Formats: sequence, structure tokens, C-alpha cells
Amino acid sequence: RLAVPYAEYTIHNMLAGNTYLVRGGEASLPALYRLLTDEGIPIEGNPDVYVRIYSHFGIDEARELSARAYGRAVEGGRRVFIAVFPVITNEAQNALLKTLEEPPAGSLFFLMTSAPSMLLPTLRSRAQMIELDAAAESIVPINAFLKASPRERIDMLKPLLEKNDDDRRDIGTIITFLSSLERMLATMQNNRQAIDAVYRARAYAGDKGSLLKPLLEQVALLC
Repeated sequence: RLAVPYAEYTIHNMLAGNTYLVRGGEASLPALYRLLTDEGIPIEGNPDVYVRIYSHFGIDEARELSARAYGRAVEGGRRVFIAVFPVITNEAQNALLKTLEEPPAGSLFFLMTSAPSMLLPTLRSRAQMIELDAAAESIVPINAFLKASPRERIDMLKPLLEKNDDDRRDIGTIITFLSSLERMLATMQNNRQAIDAVYRARAYAGDKGSLLKPLLEQVALLC
């Protein structure tokens, strides 16, 4: 597990293997780009760097990523695959395992998510963890949330529950909030019920048809 600023390490001397988990979201990409650039892997205009930002990573996305991984490098160097997602299905993770177990030579995989601990143990065991300085921050201030009354906390959840033009909620923003809250609660005592509520909400947040509002309200009431 690596939790130092990116400038203090390089891929060559800090990691063994081809697969890395990065805690964060789209906001963390610039820090990852700098890390790769420092390693001599240019990002801009490099046809061998494949970056995709998903709202939901399922079996079709896993198959597409695996298929691309076994293609040839355009410029003959290393190939880099960066997948950013708030939610990934168990089916998709299992589909990626063969590719990650036997990665093509010269390939690097970066899986970026706000909650790496939610990934399957079999996938996590094949990856190194990177903590970047530019990790995504919750739009709901965690300290203020915990100090507020239950009613005030429920009101603070409103930005998380707003829907976009496609009538969908931003699952990545919700999971970033829950992950940040869980990390804070873990430093406090006598918060087992709250941590369990956060874990349940995070586990079900990406499921289609999940009732996010009551799940988050339960978190607000138990913190």
C-alpha cells in the first residue's frame, strides 16, 4: 500500500506488477497524469494511453477494456489503461481477473474509484494501492455534517440527491461522500452503528433501483 505524494516515487521503484488501484475520481486524474509523465510516459497525444470515465462499469465495459488490452501498441512502447468509475459490478470485476492475472507485456492498468475497499478481494489482491494528493473531496463537508443535528444532516444531503438532466443521481459524488464519512468515523469511538449504515449505503448505492434517499437518511440519523 502506498500513501505518499506522487512526486516521491516512480512506477519502476515503488511497485511490482501491472495493476494499480487509485483512490479518487475524475479530479484525481491530473495527479496520476503527472506521475506517469515523470515516468517518461507522455499523456497528451499518446495513442497508447487509454482513458475512460464511466458512470457505471459493467460486464460490457470490462470486456471492451480486456479486448483493447490485447491489441498492439501503436508506438511500440508501454500501454496504459486508466478506468475511472464510481461503481463496478462483481460480474465486471470477475471478467477483468483473467486479464489482470495474465496482463499483456508492457501494459499498466489503473483502476480509479472512490472506494477501493469495496472491490472484490480477488481483484484487490492483484493490485497495488496508490493514494494520490489530489483525491476527490466530498461536496458535503464531513466535519460540519457530523457536528450538525440529525435534521440538519438530512438537509445537507440534498445536493447529493439532486438528479441531472437524464434524471439520474451522481453516484460518484455519493460514494465519495460516504467514503470520506467512513474514514472520519473510523477515527472516532462508539460509532459502530453509523459505520454499518455507511457501509450499507455504499454497498447498495450502485444497484439499479436502490432507494438512495432512505439509505442516506439512515446514515444522517445514526451519525
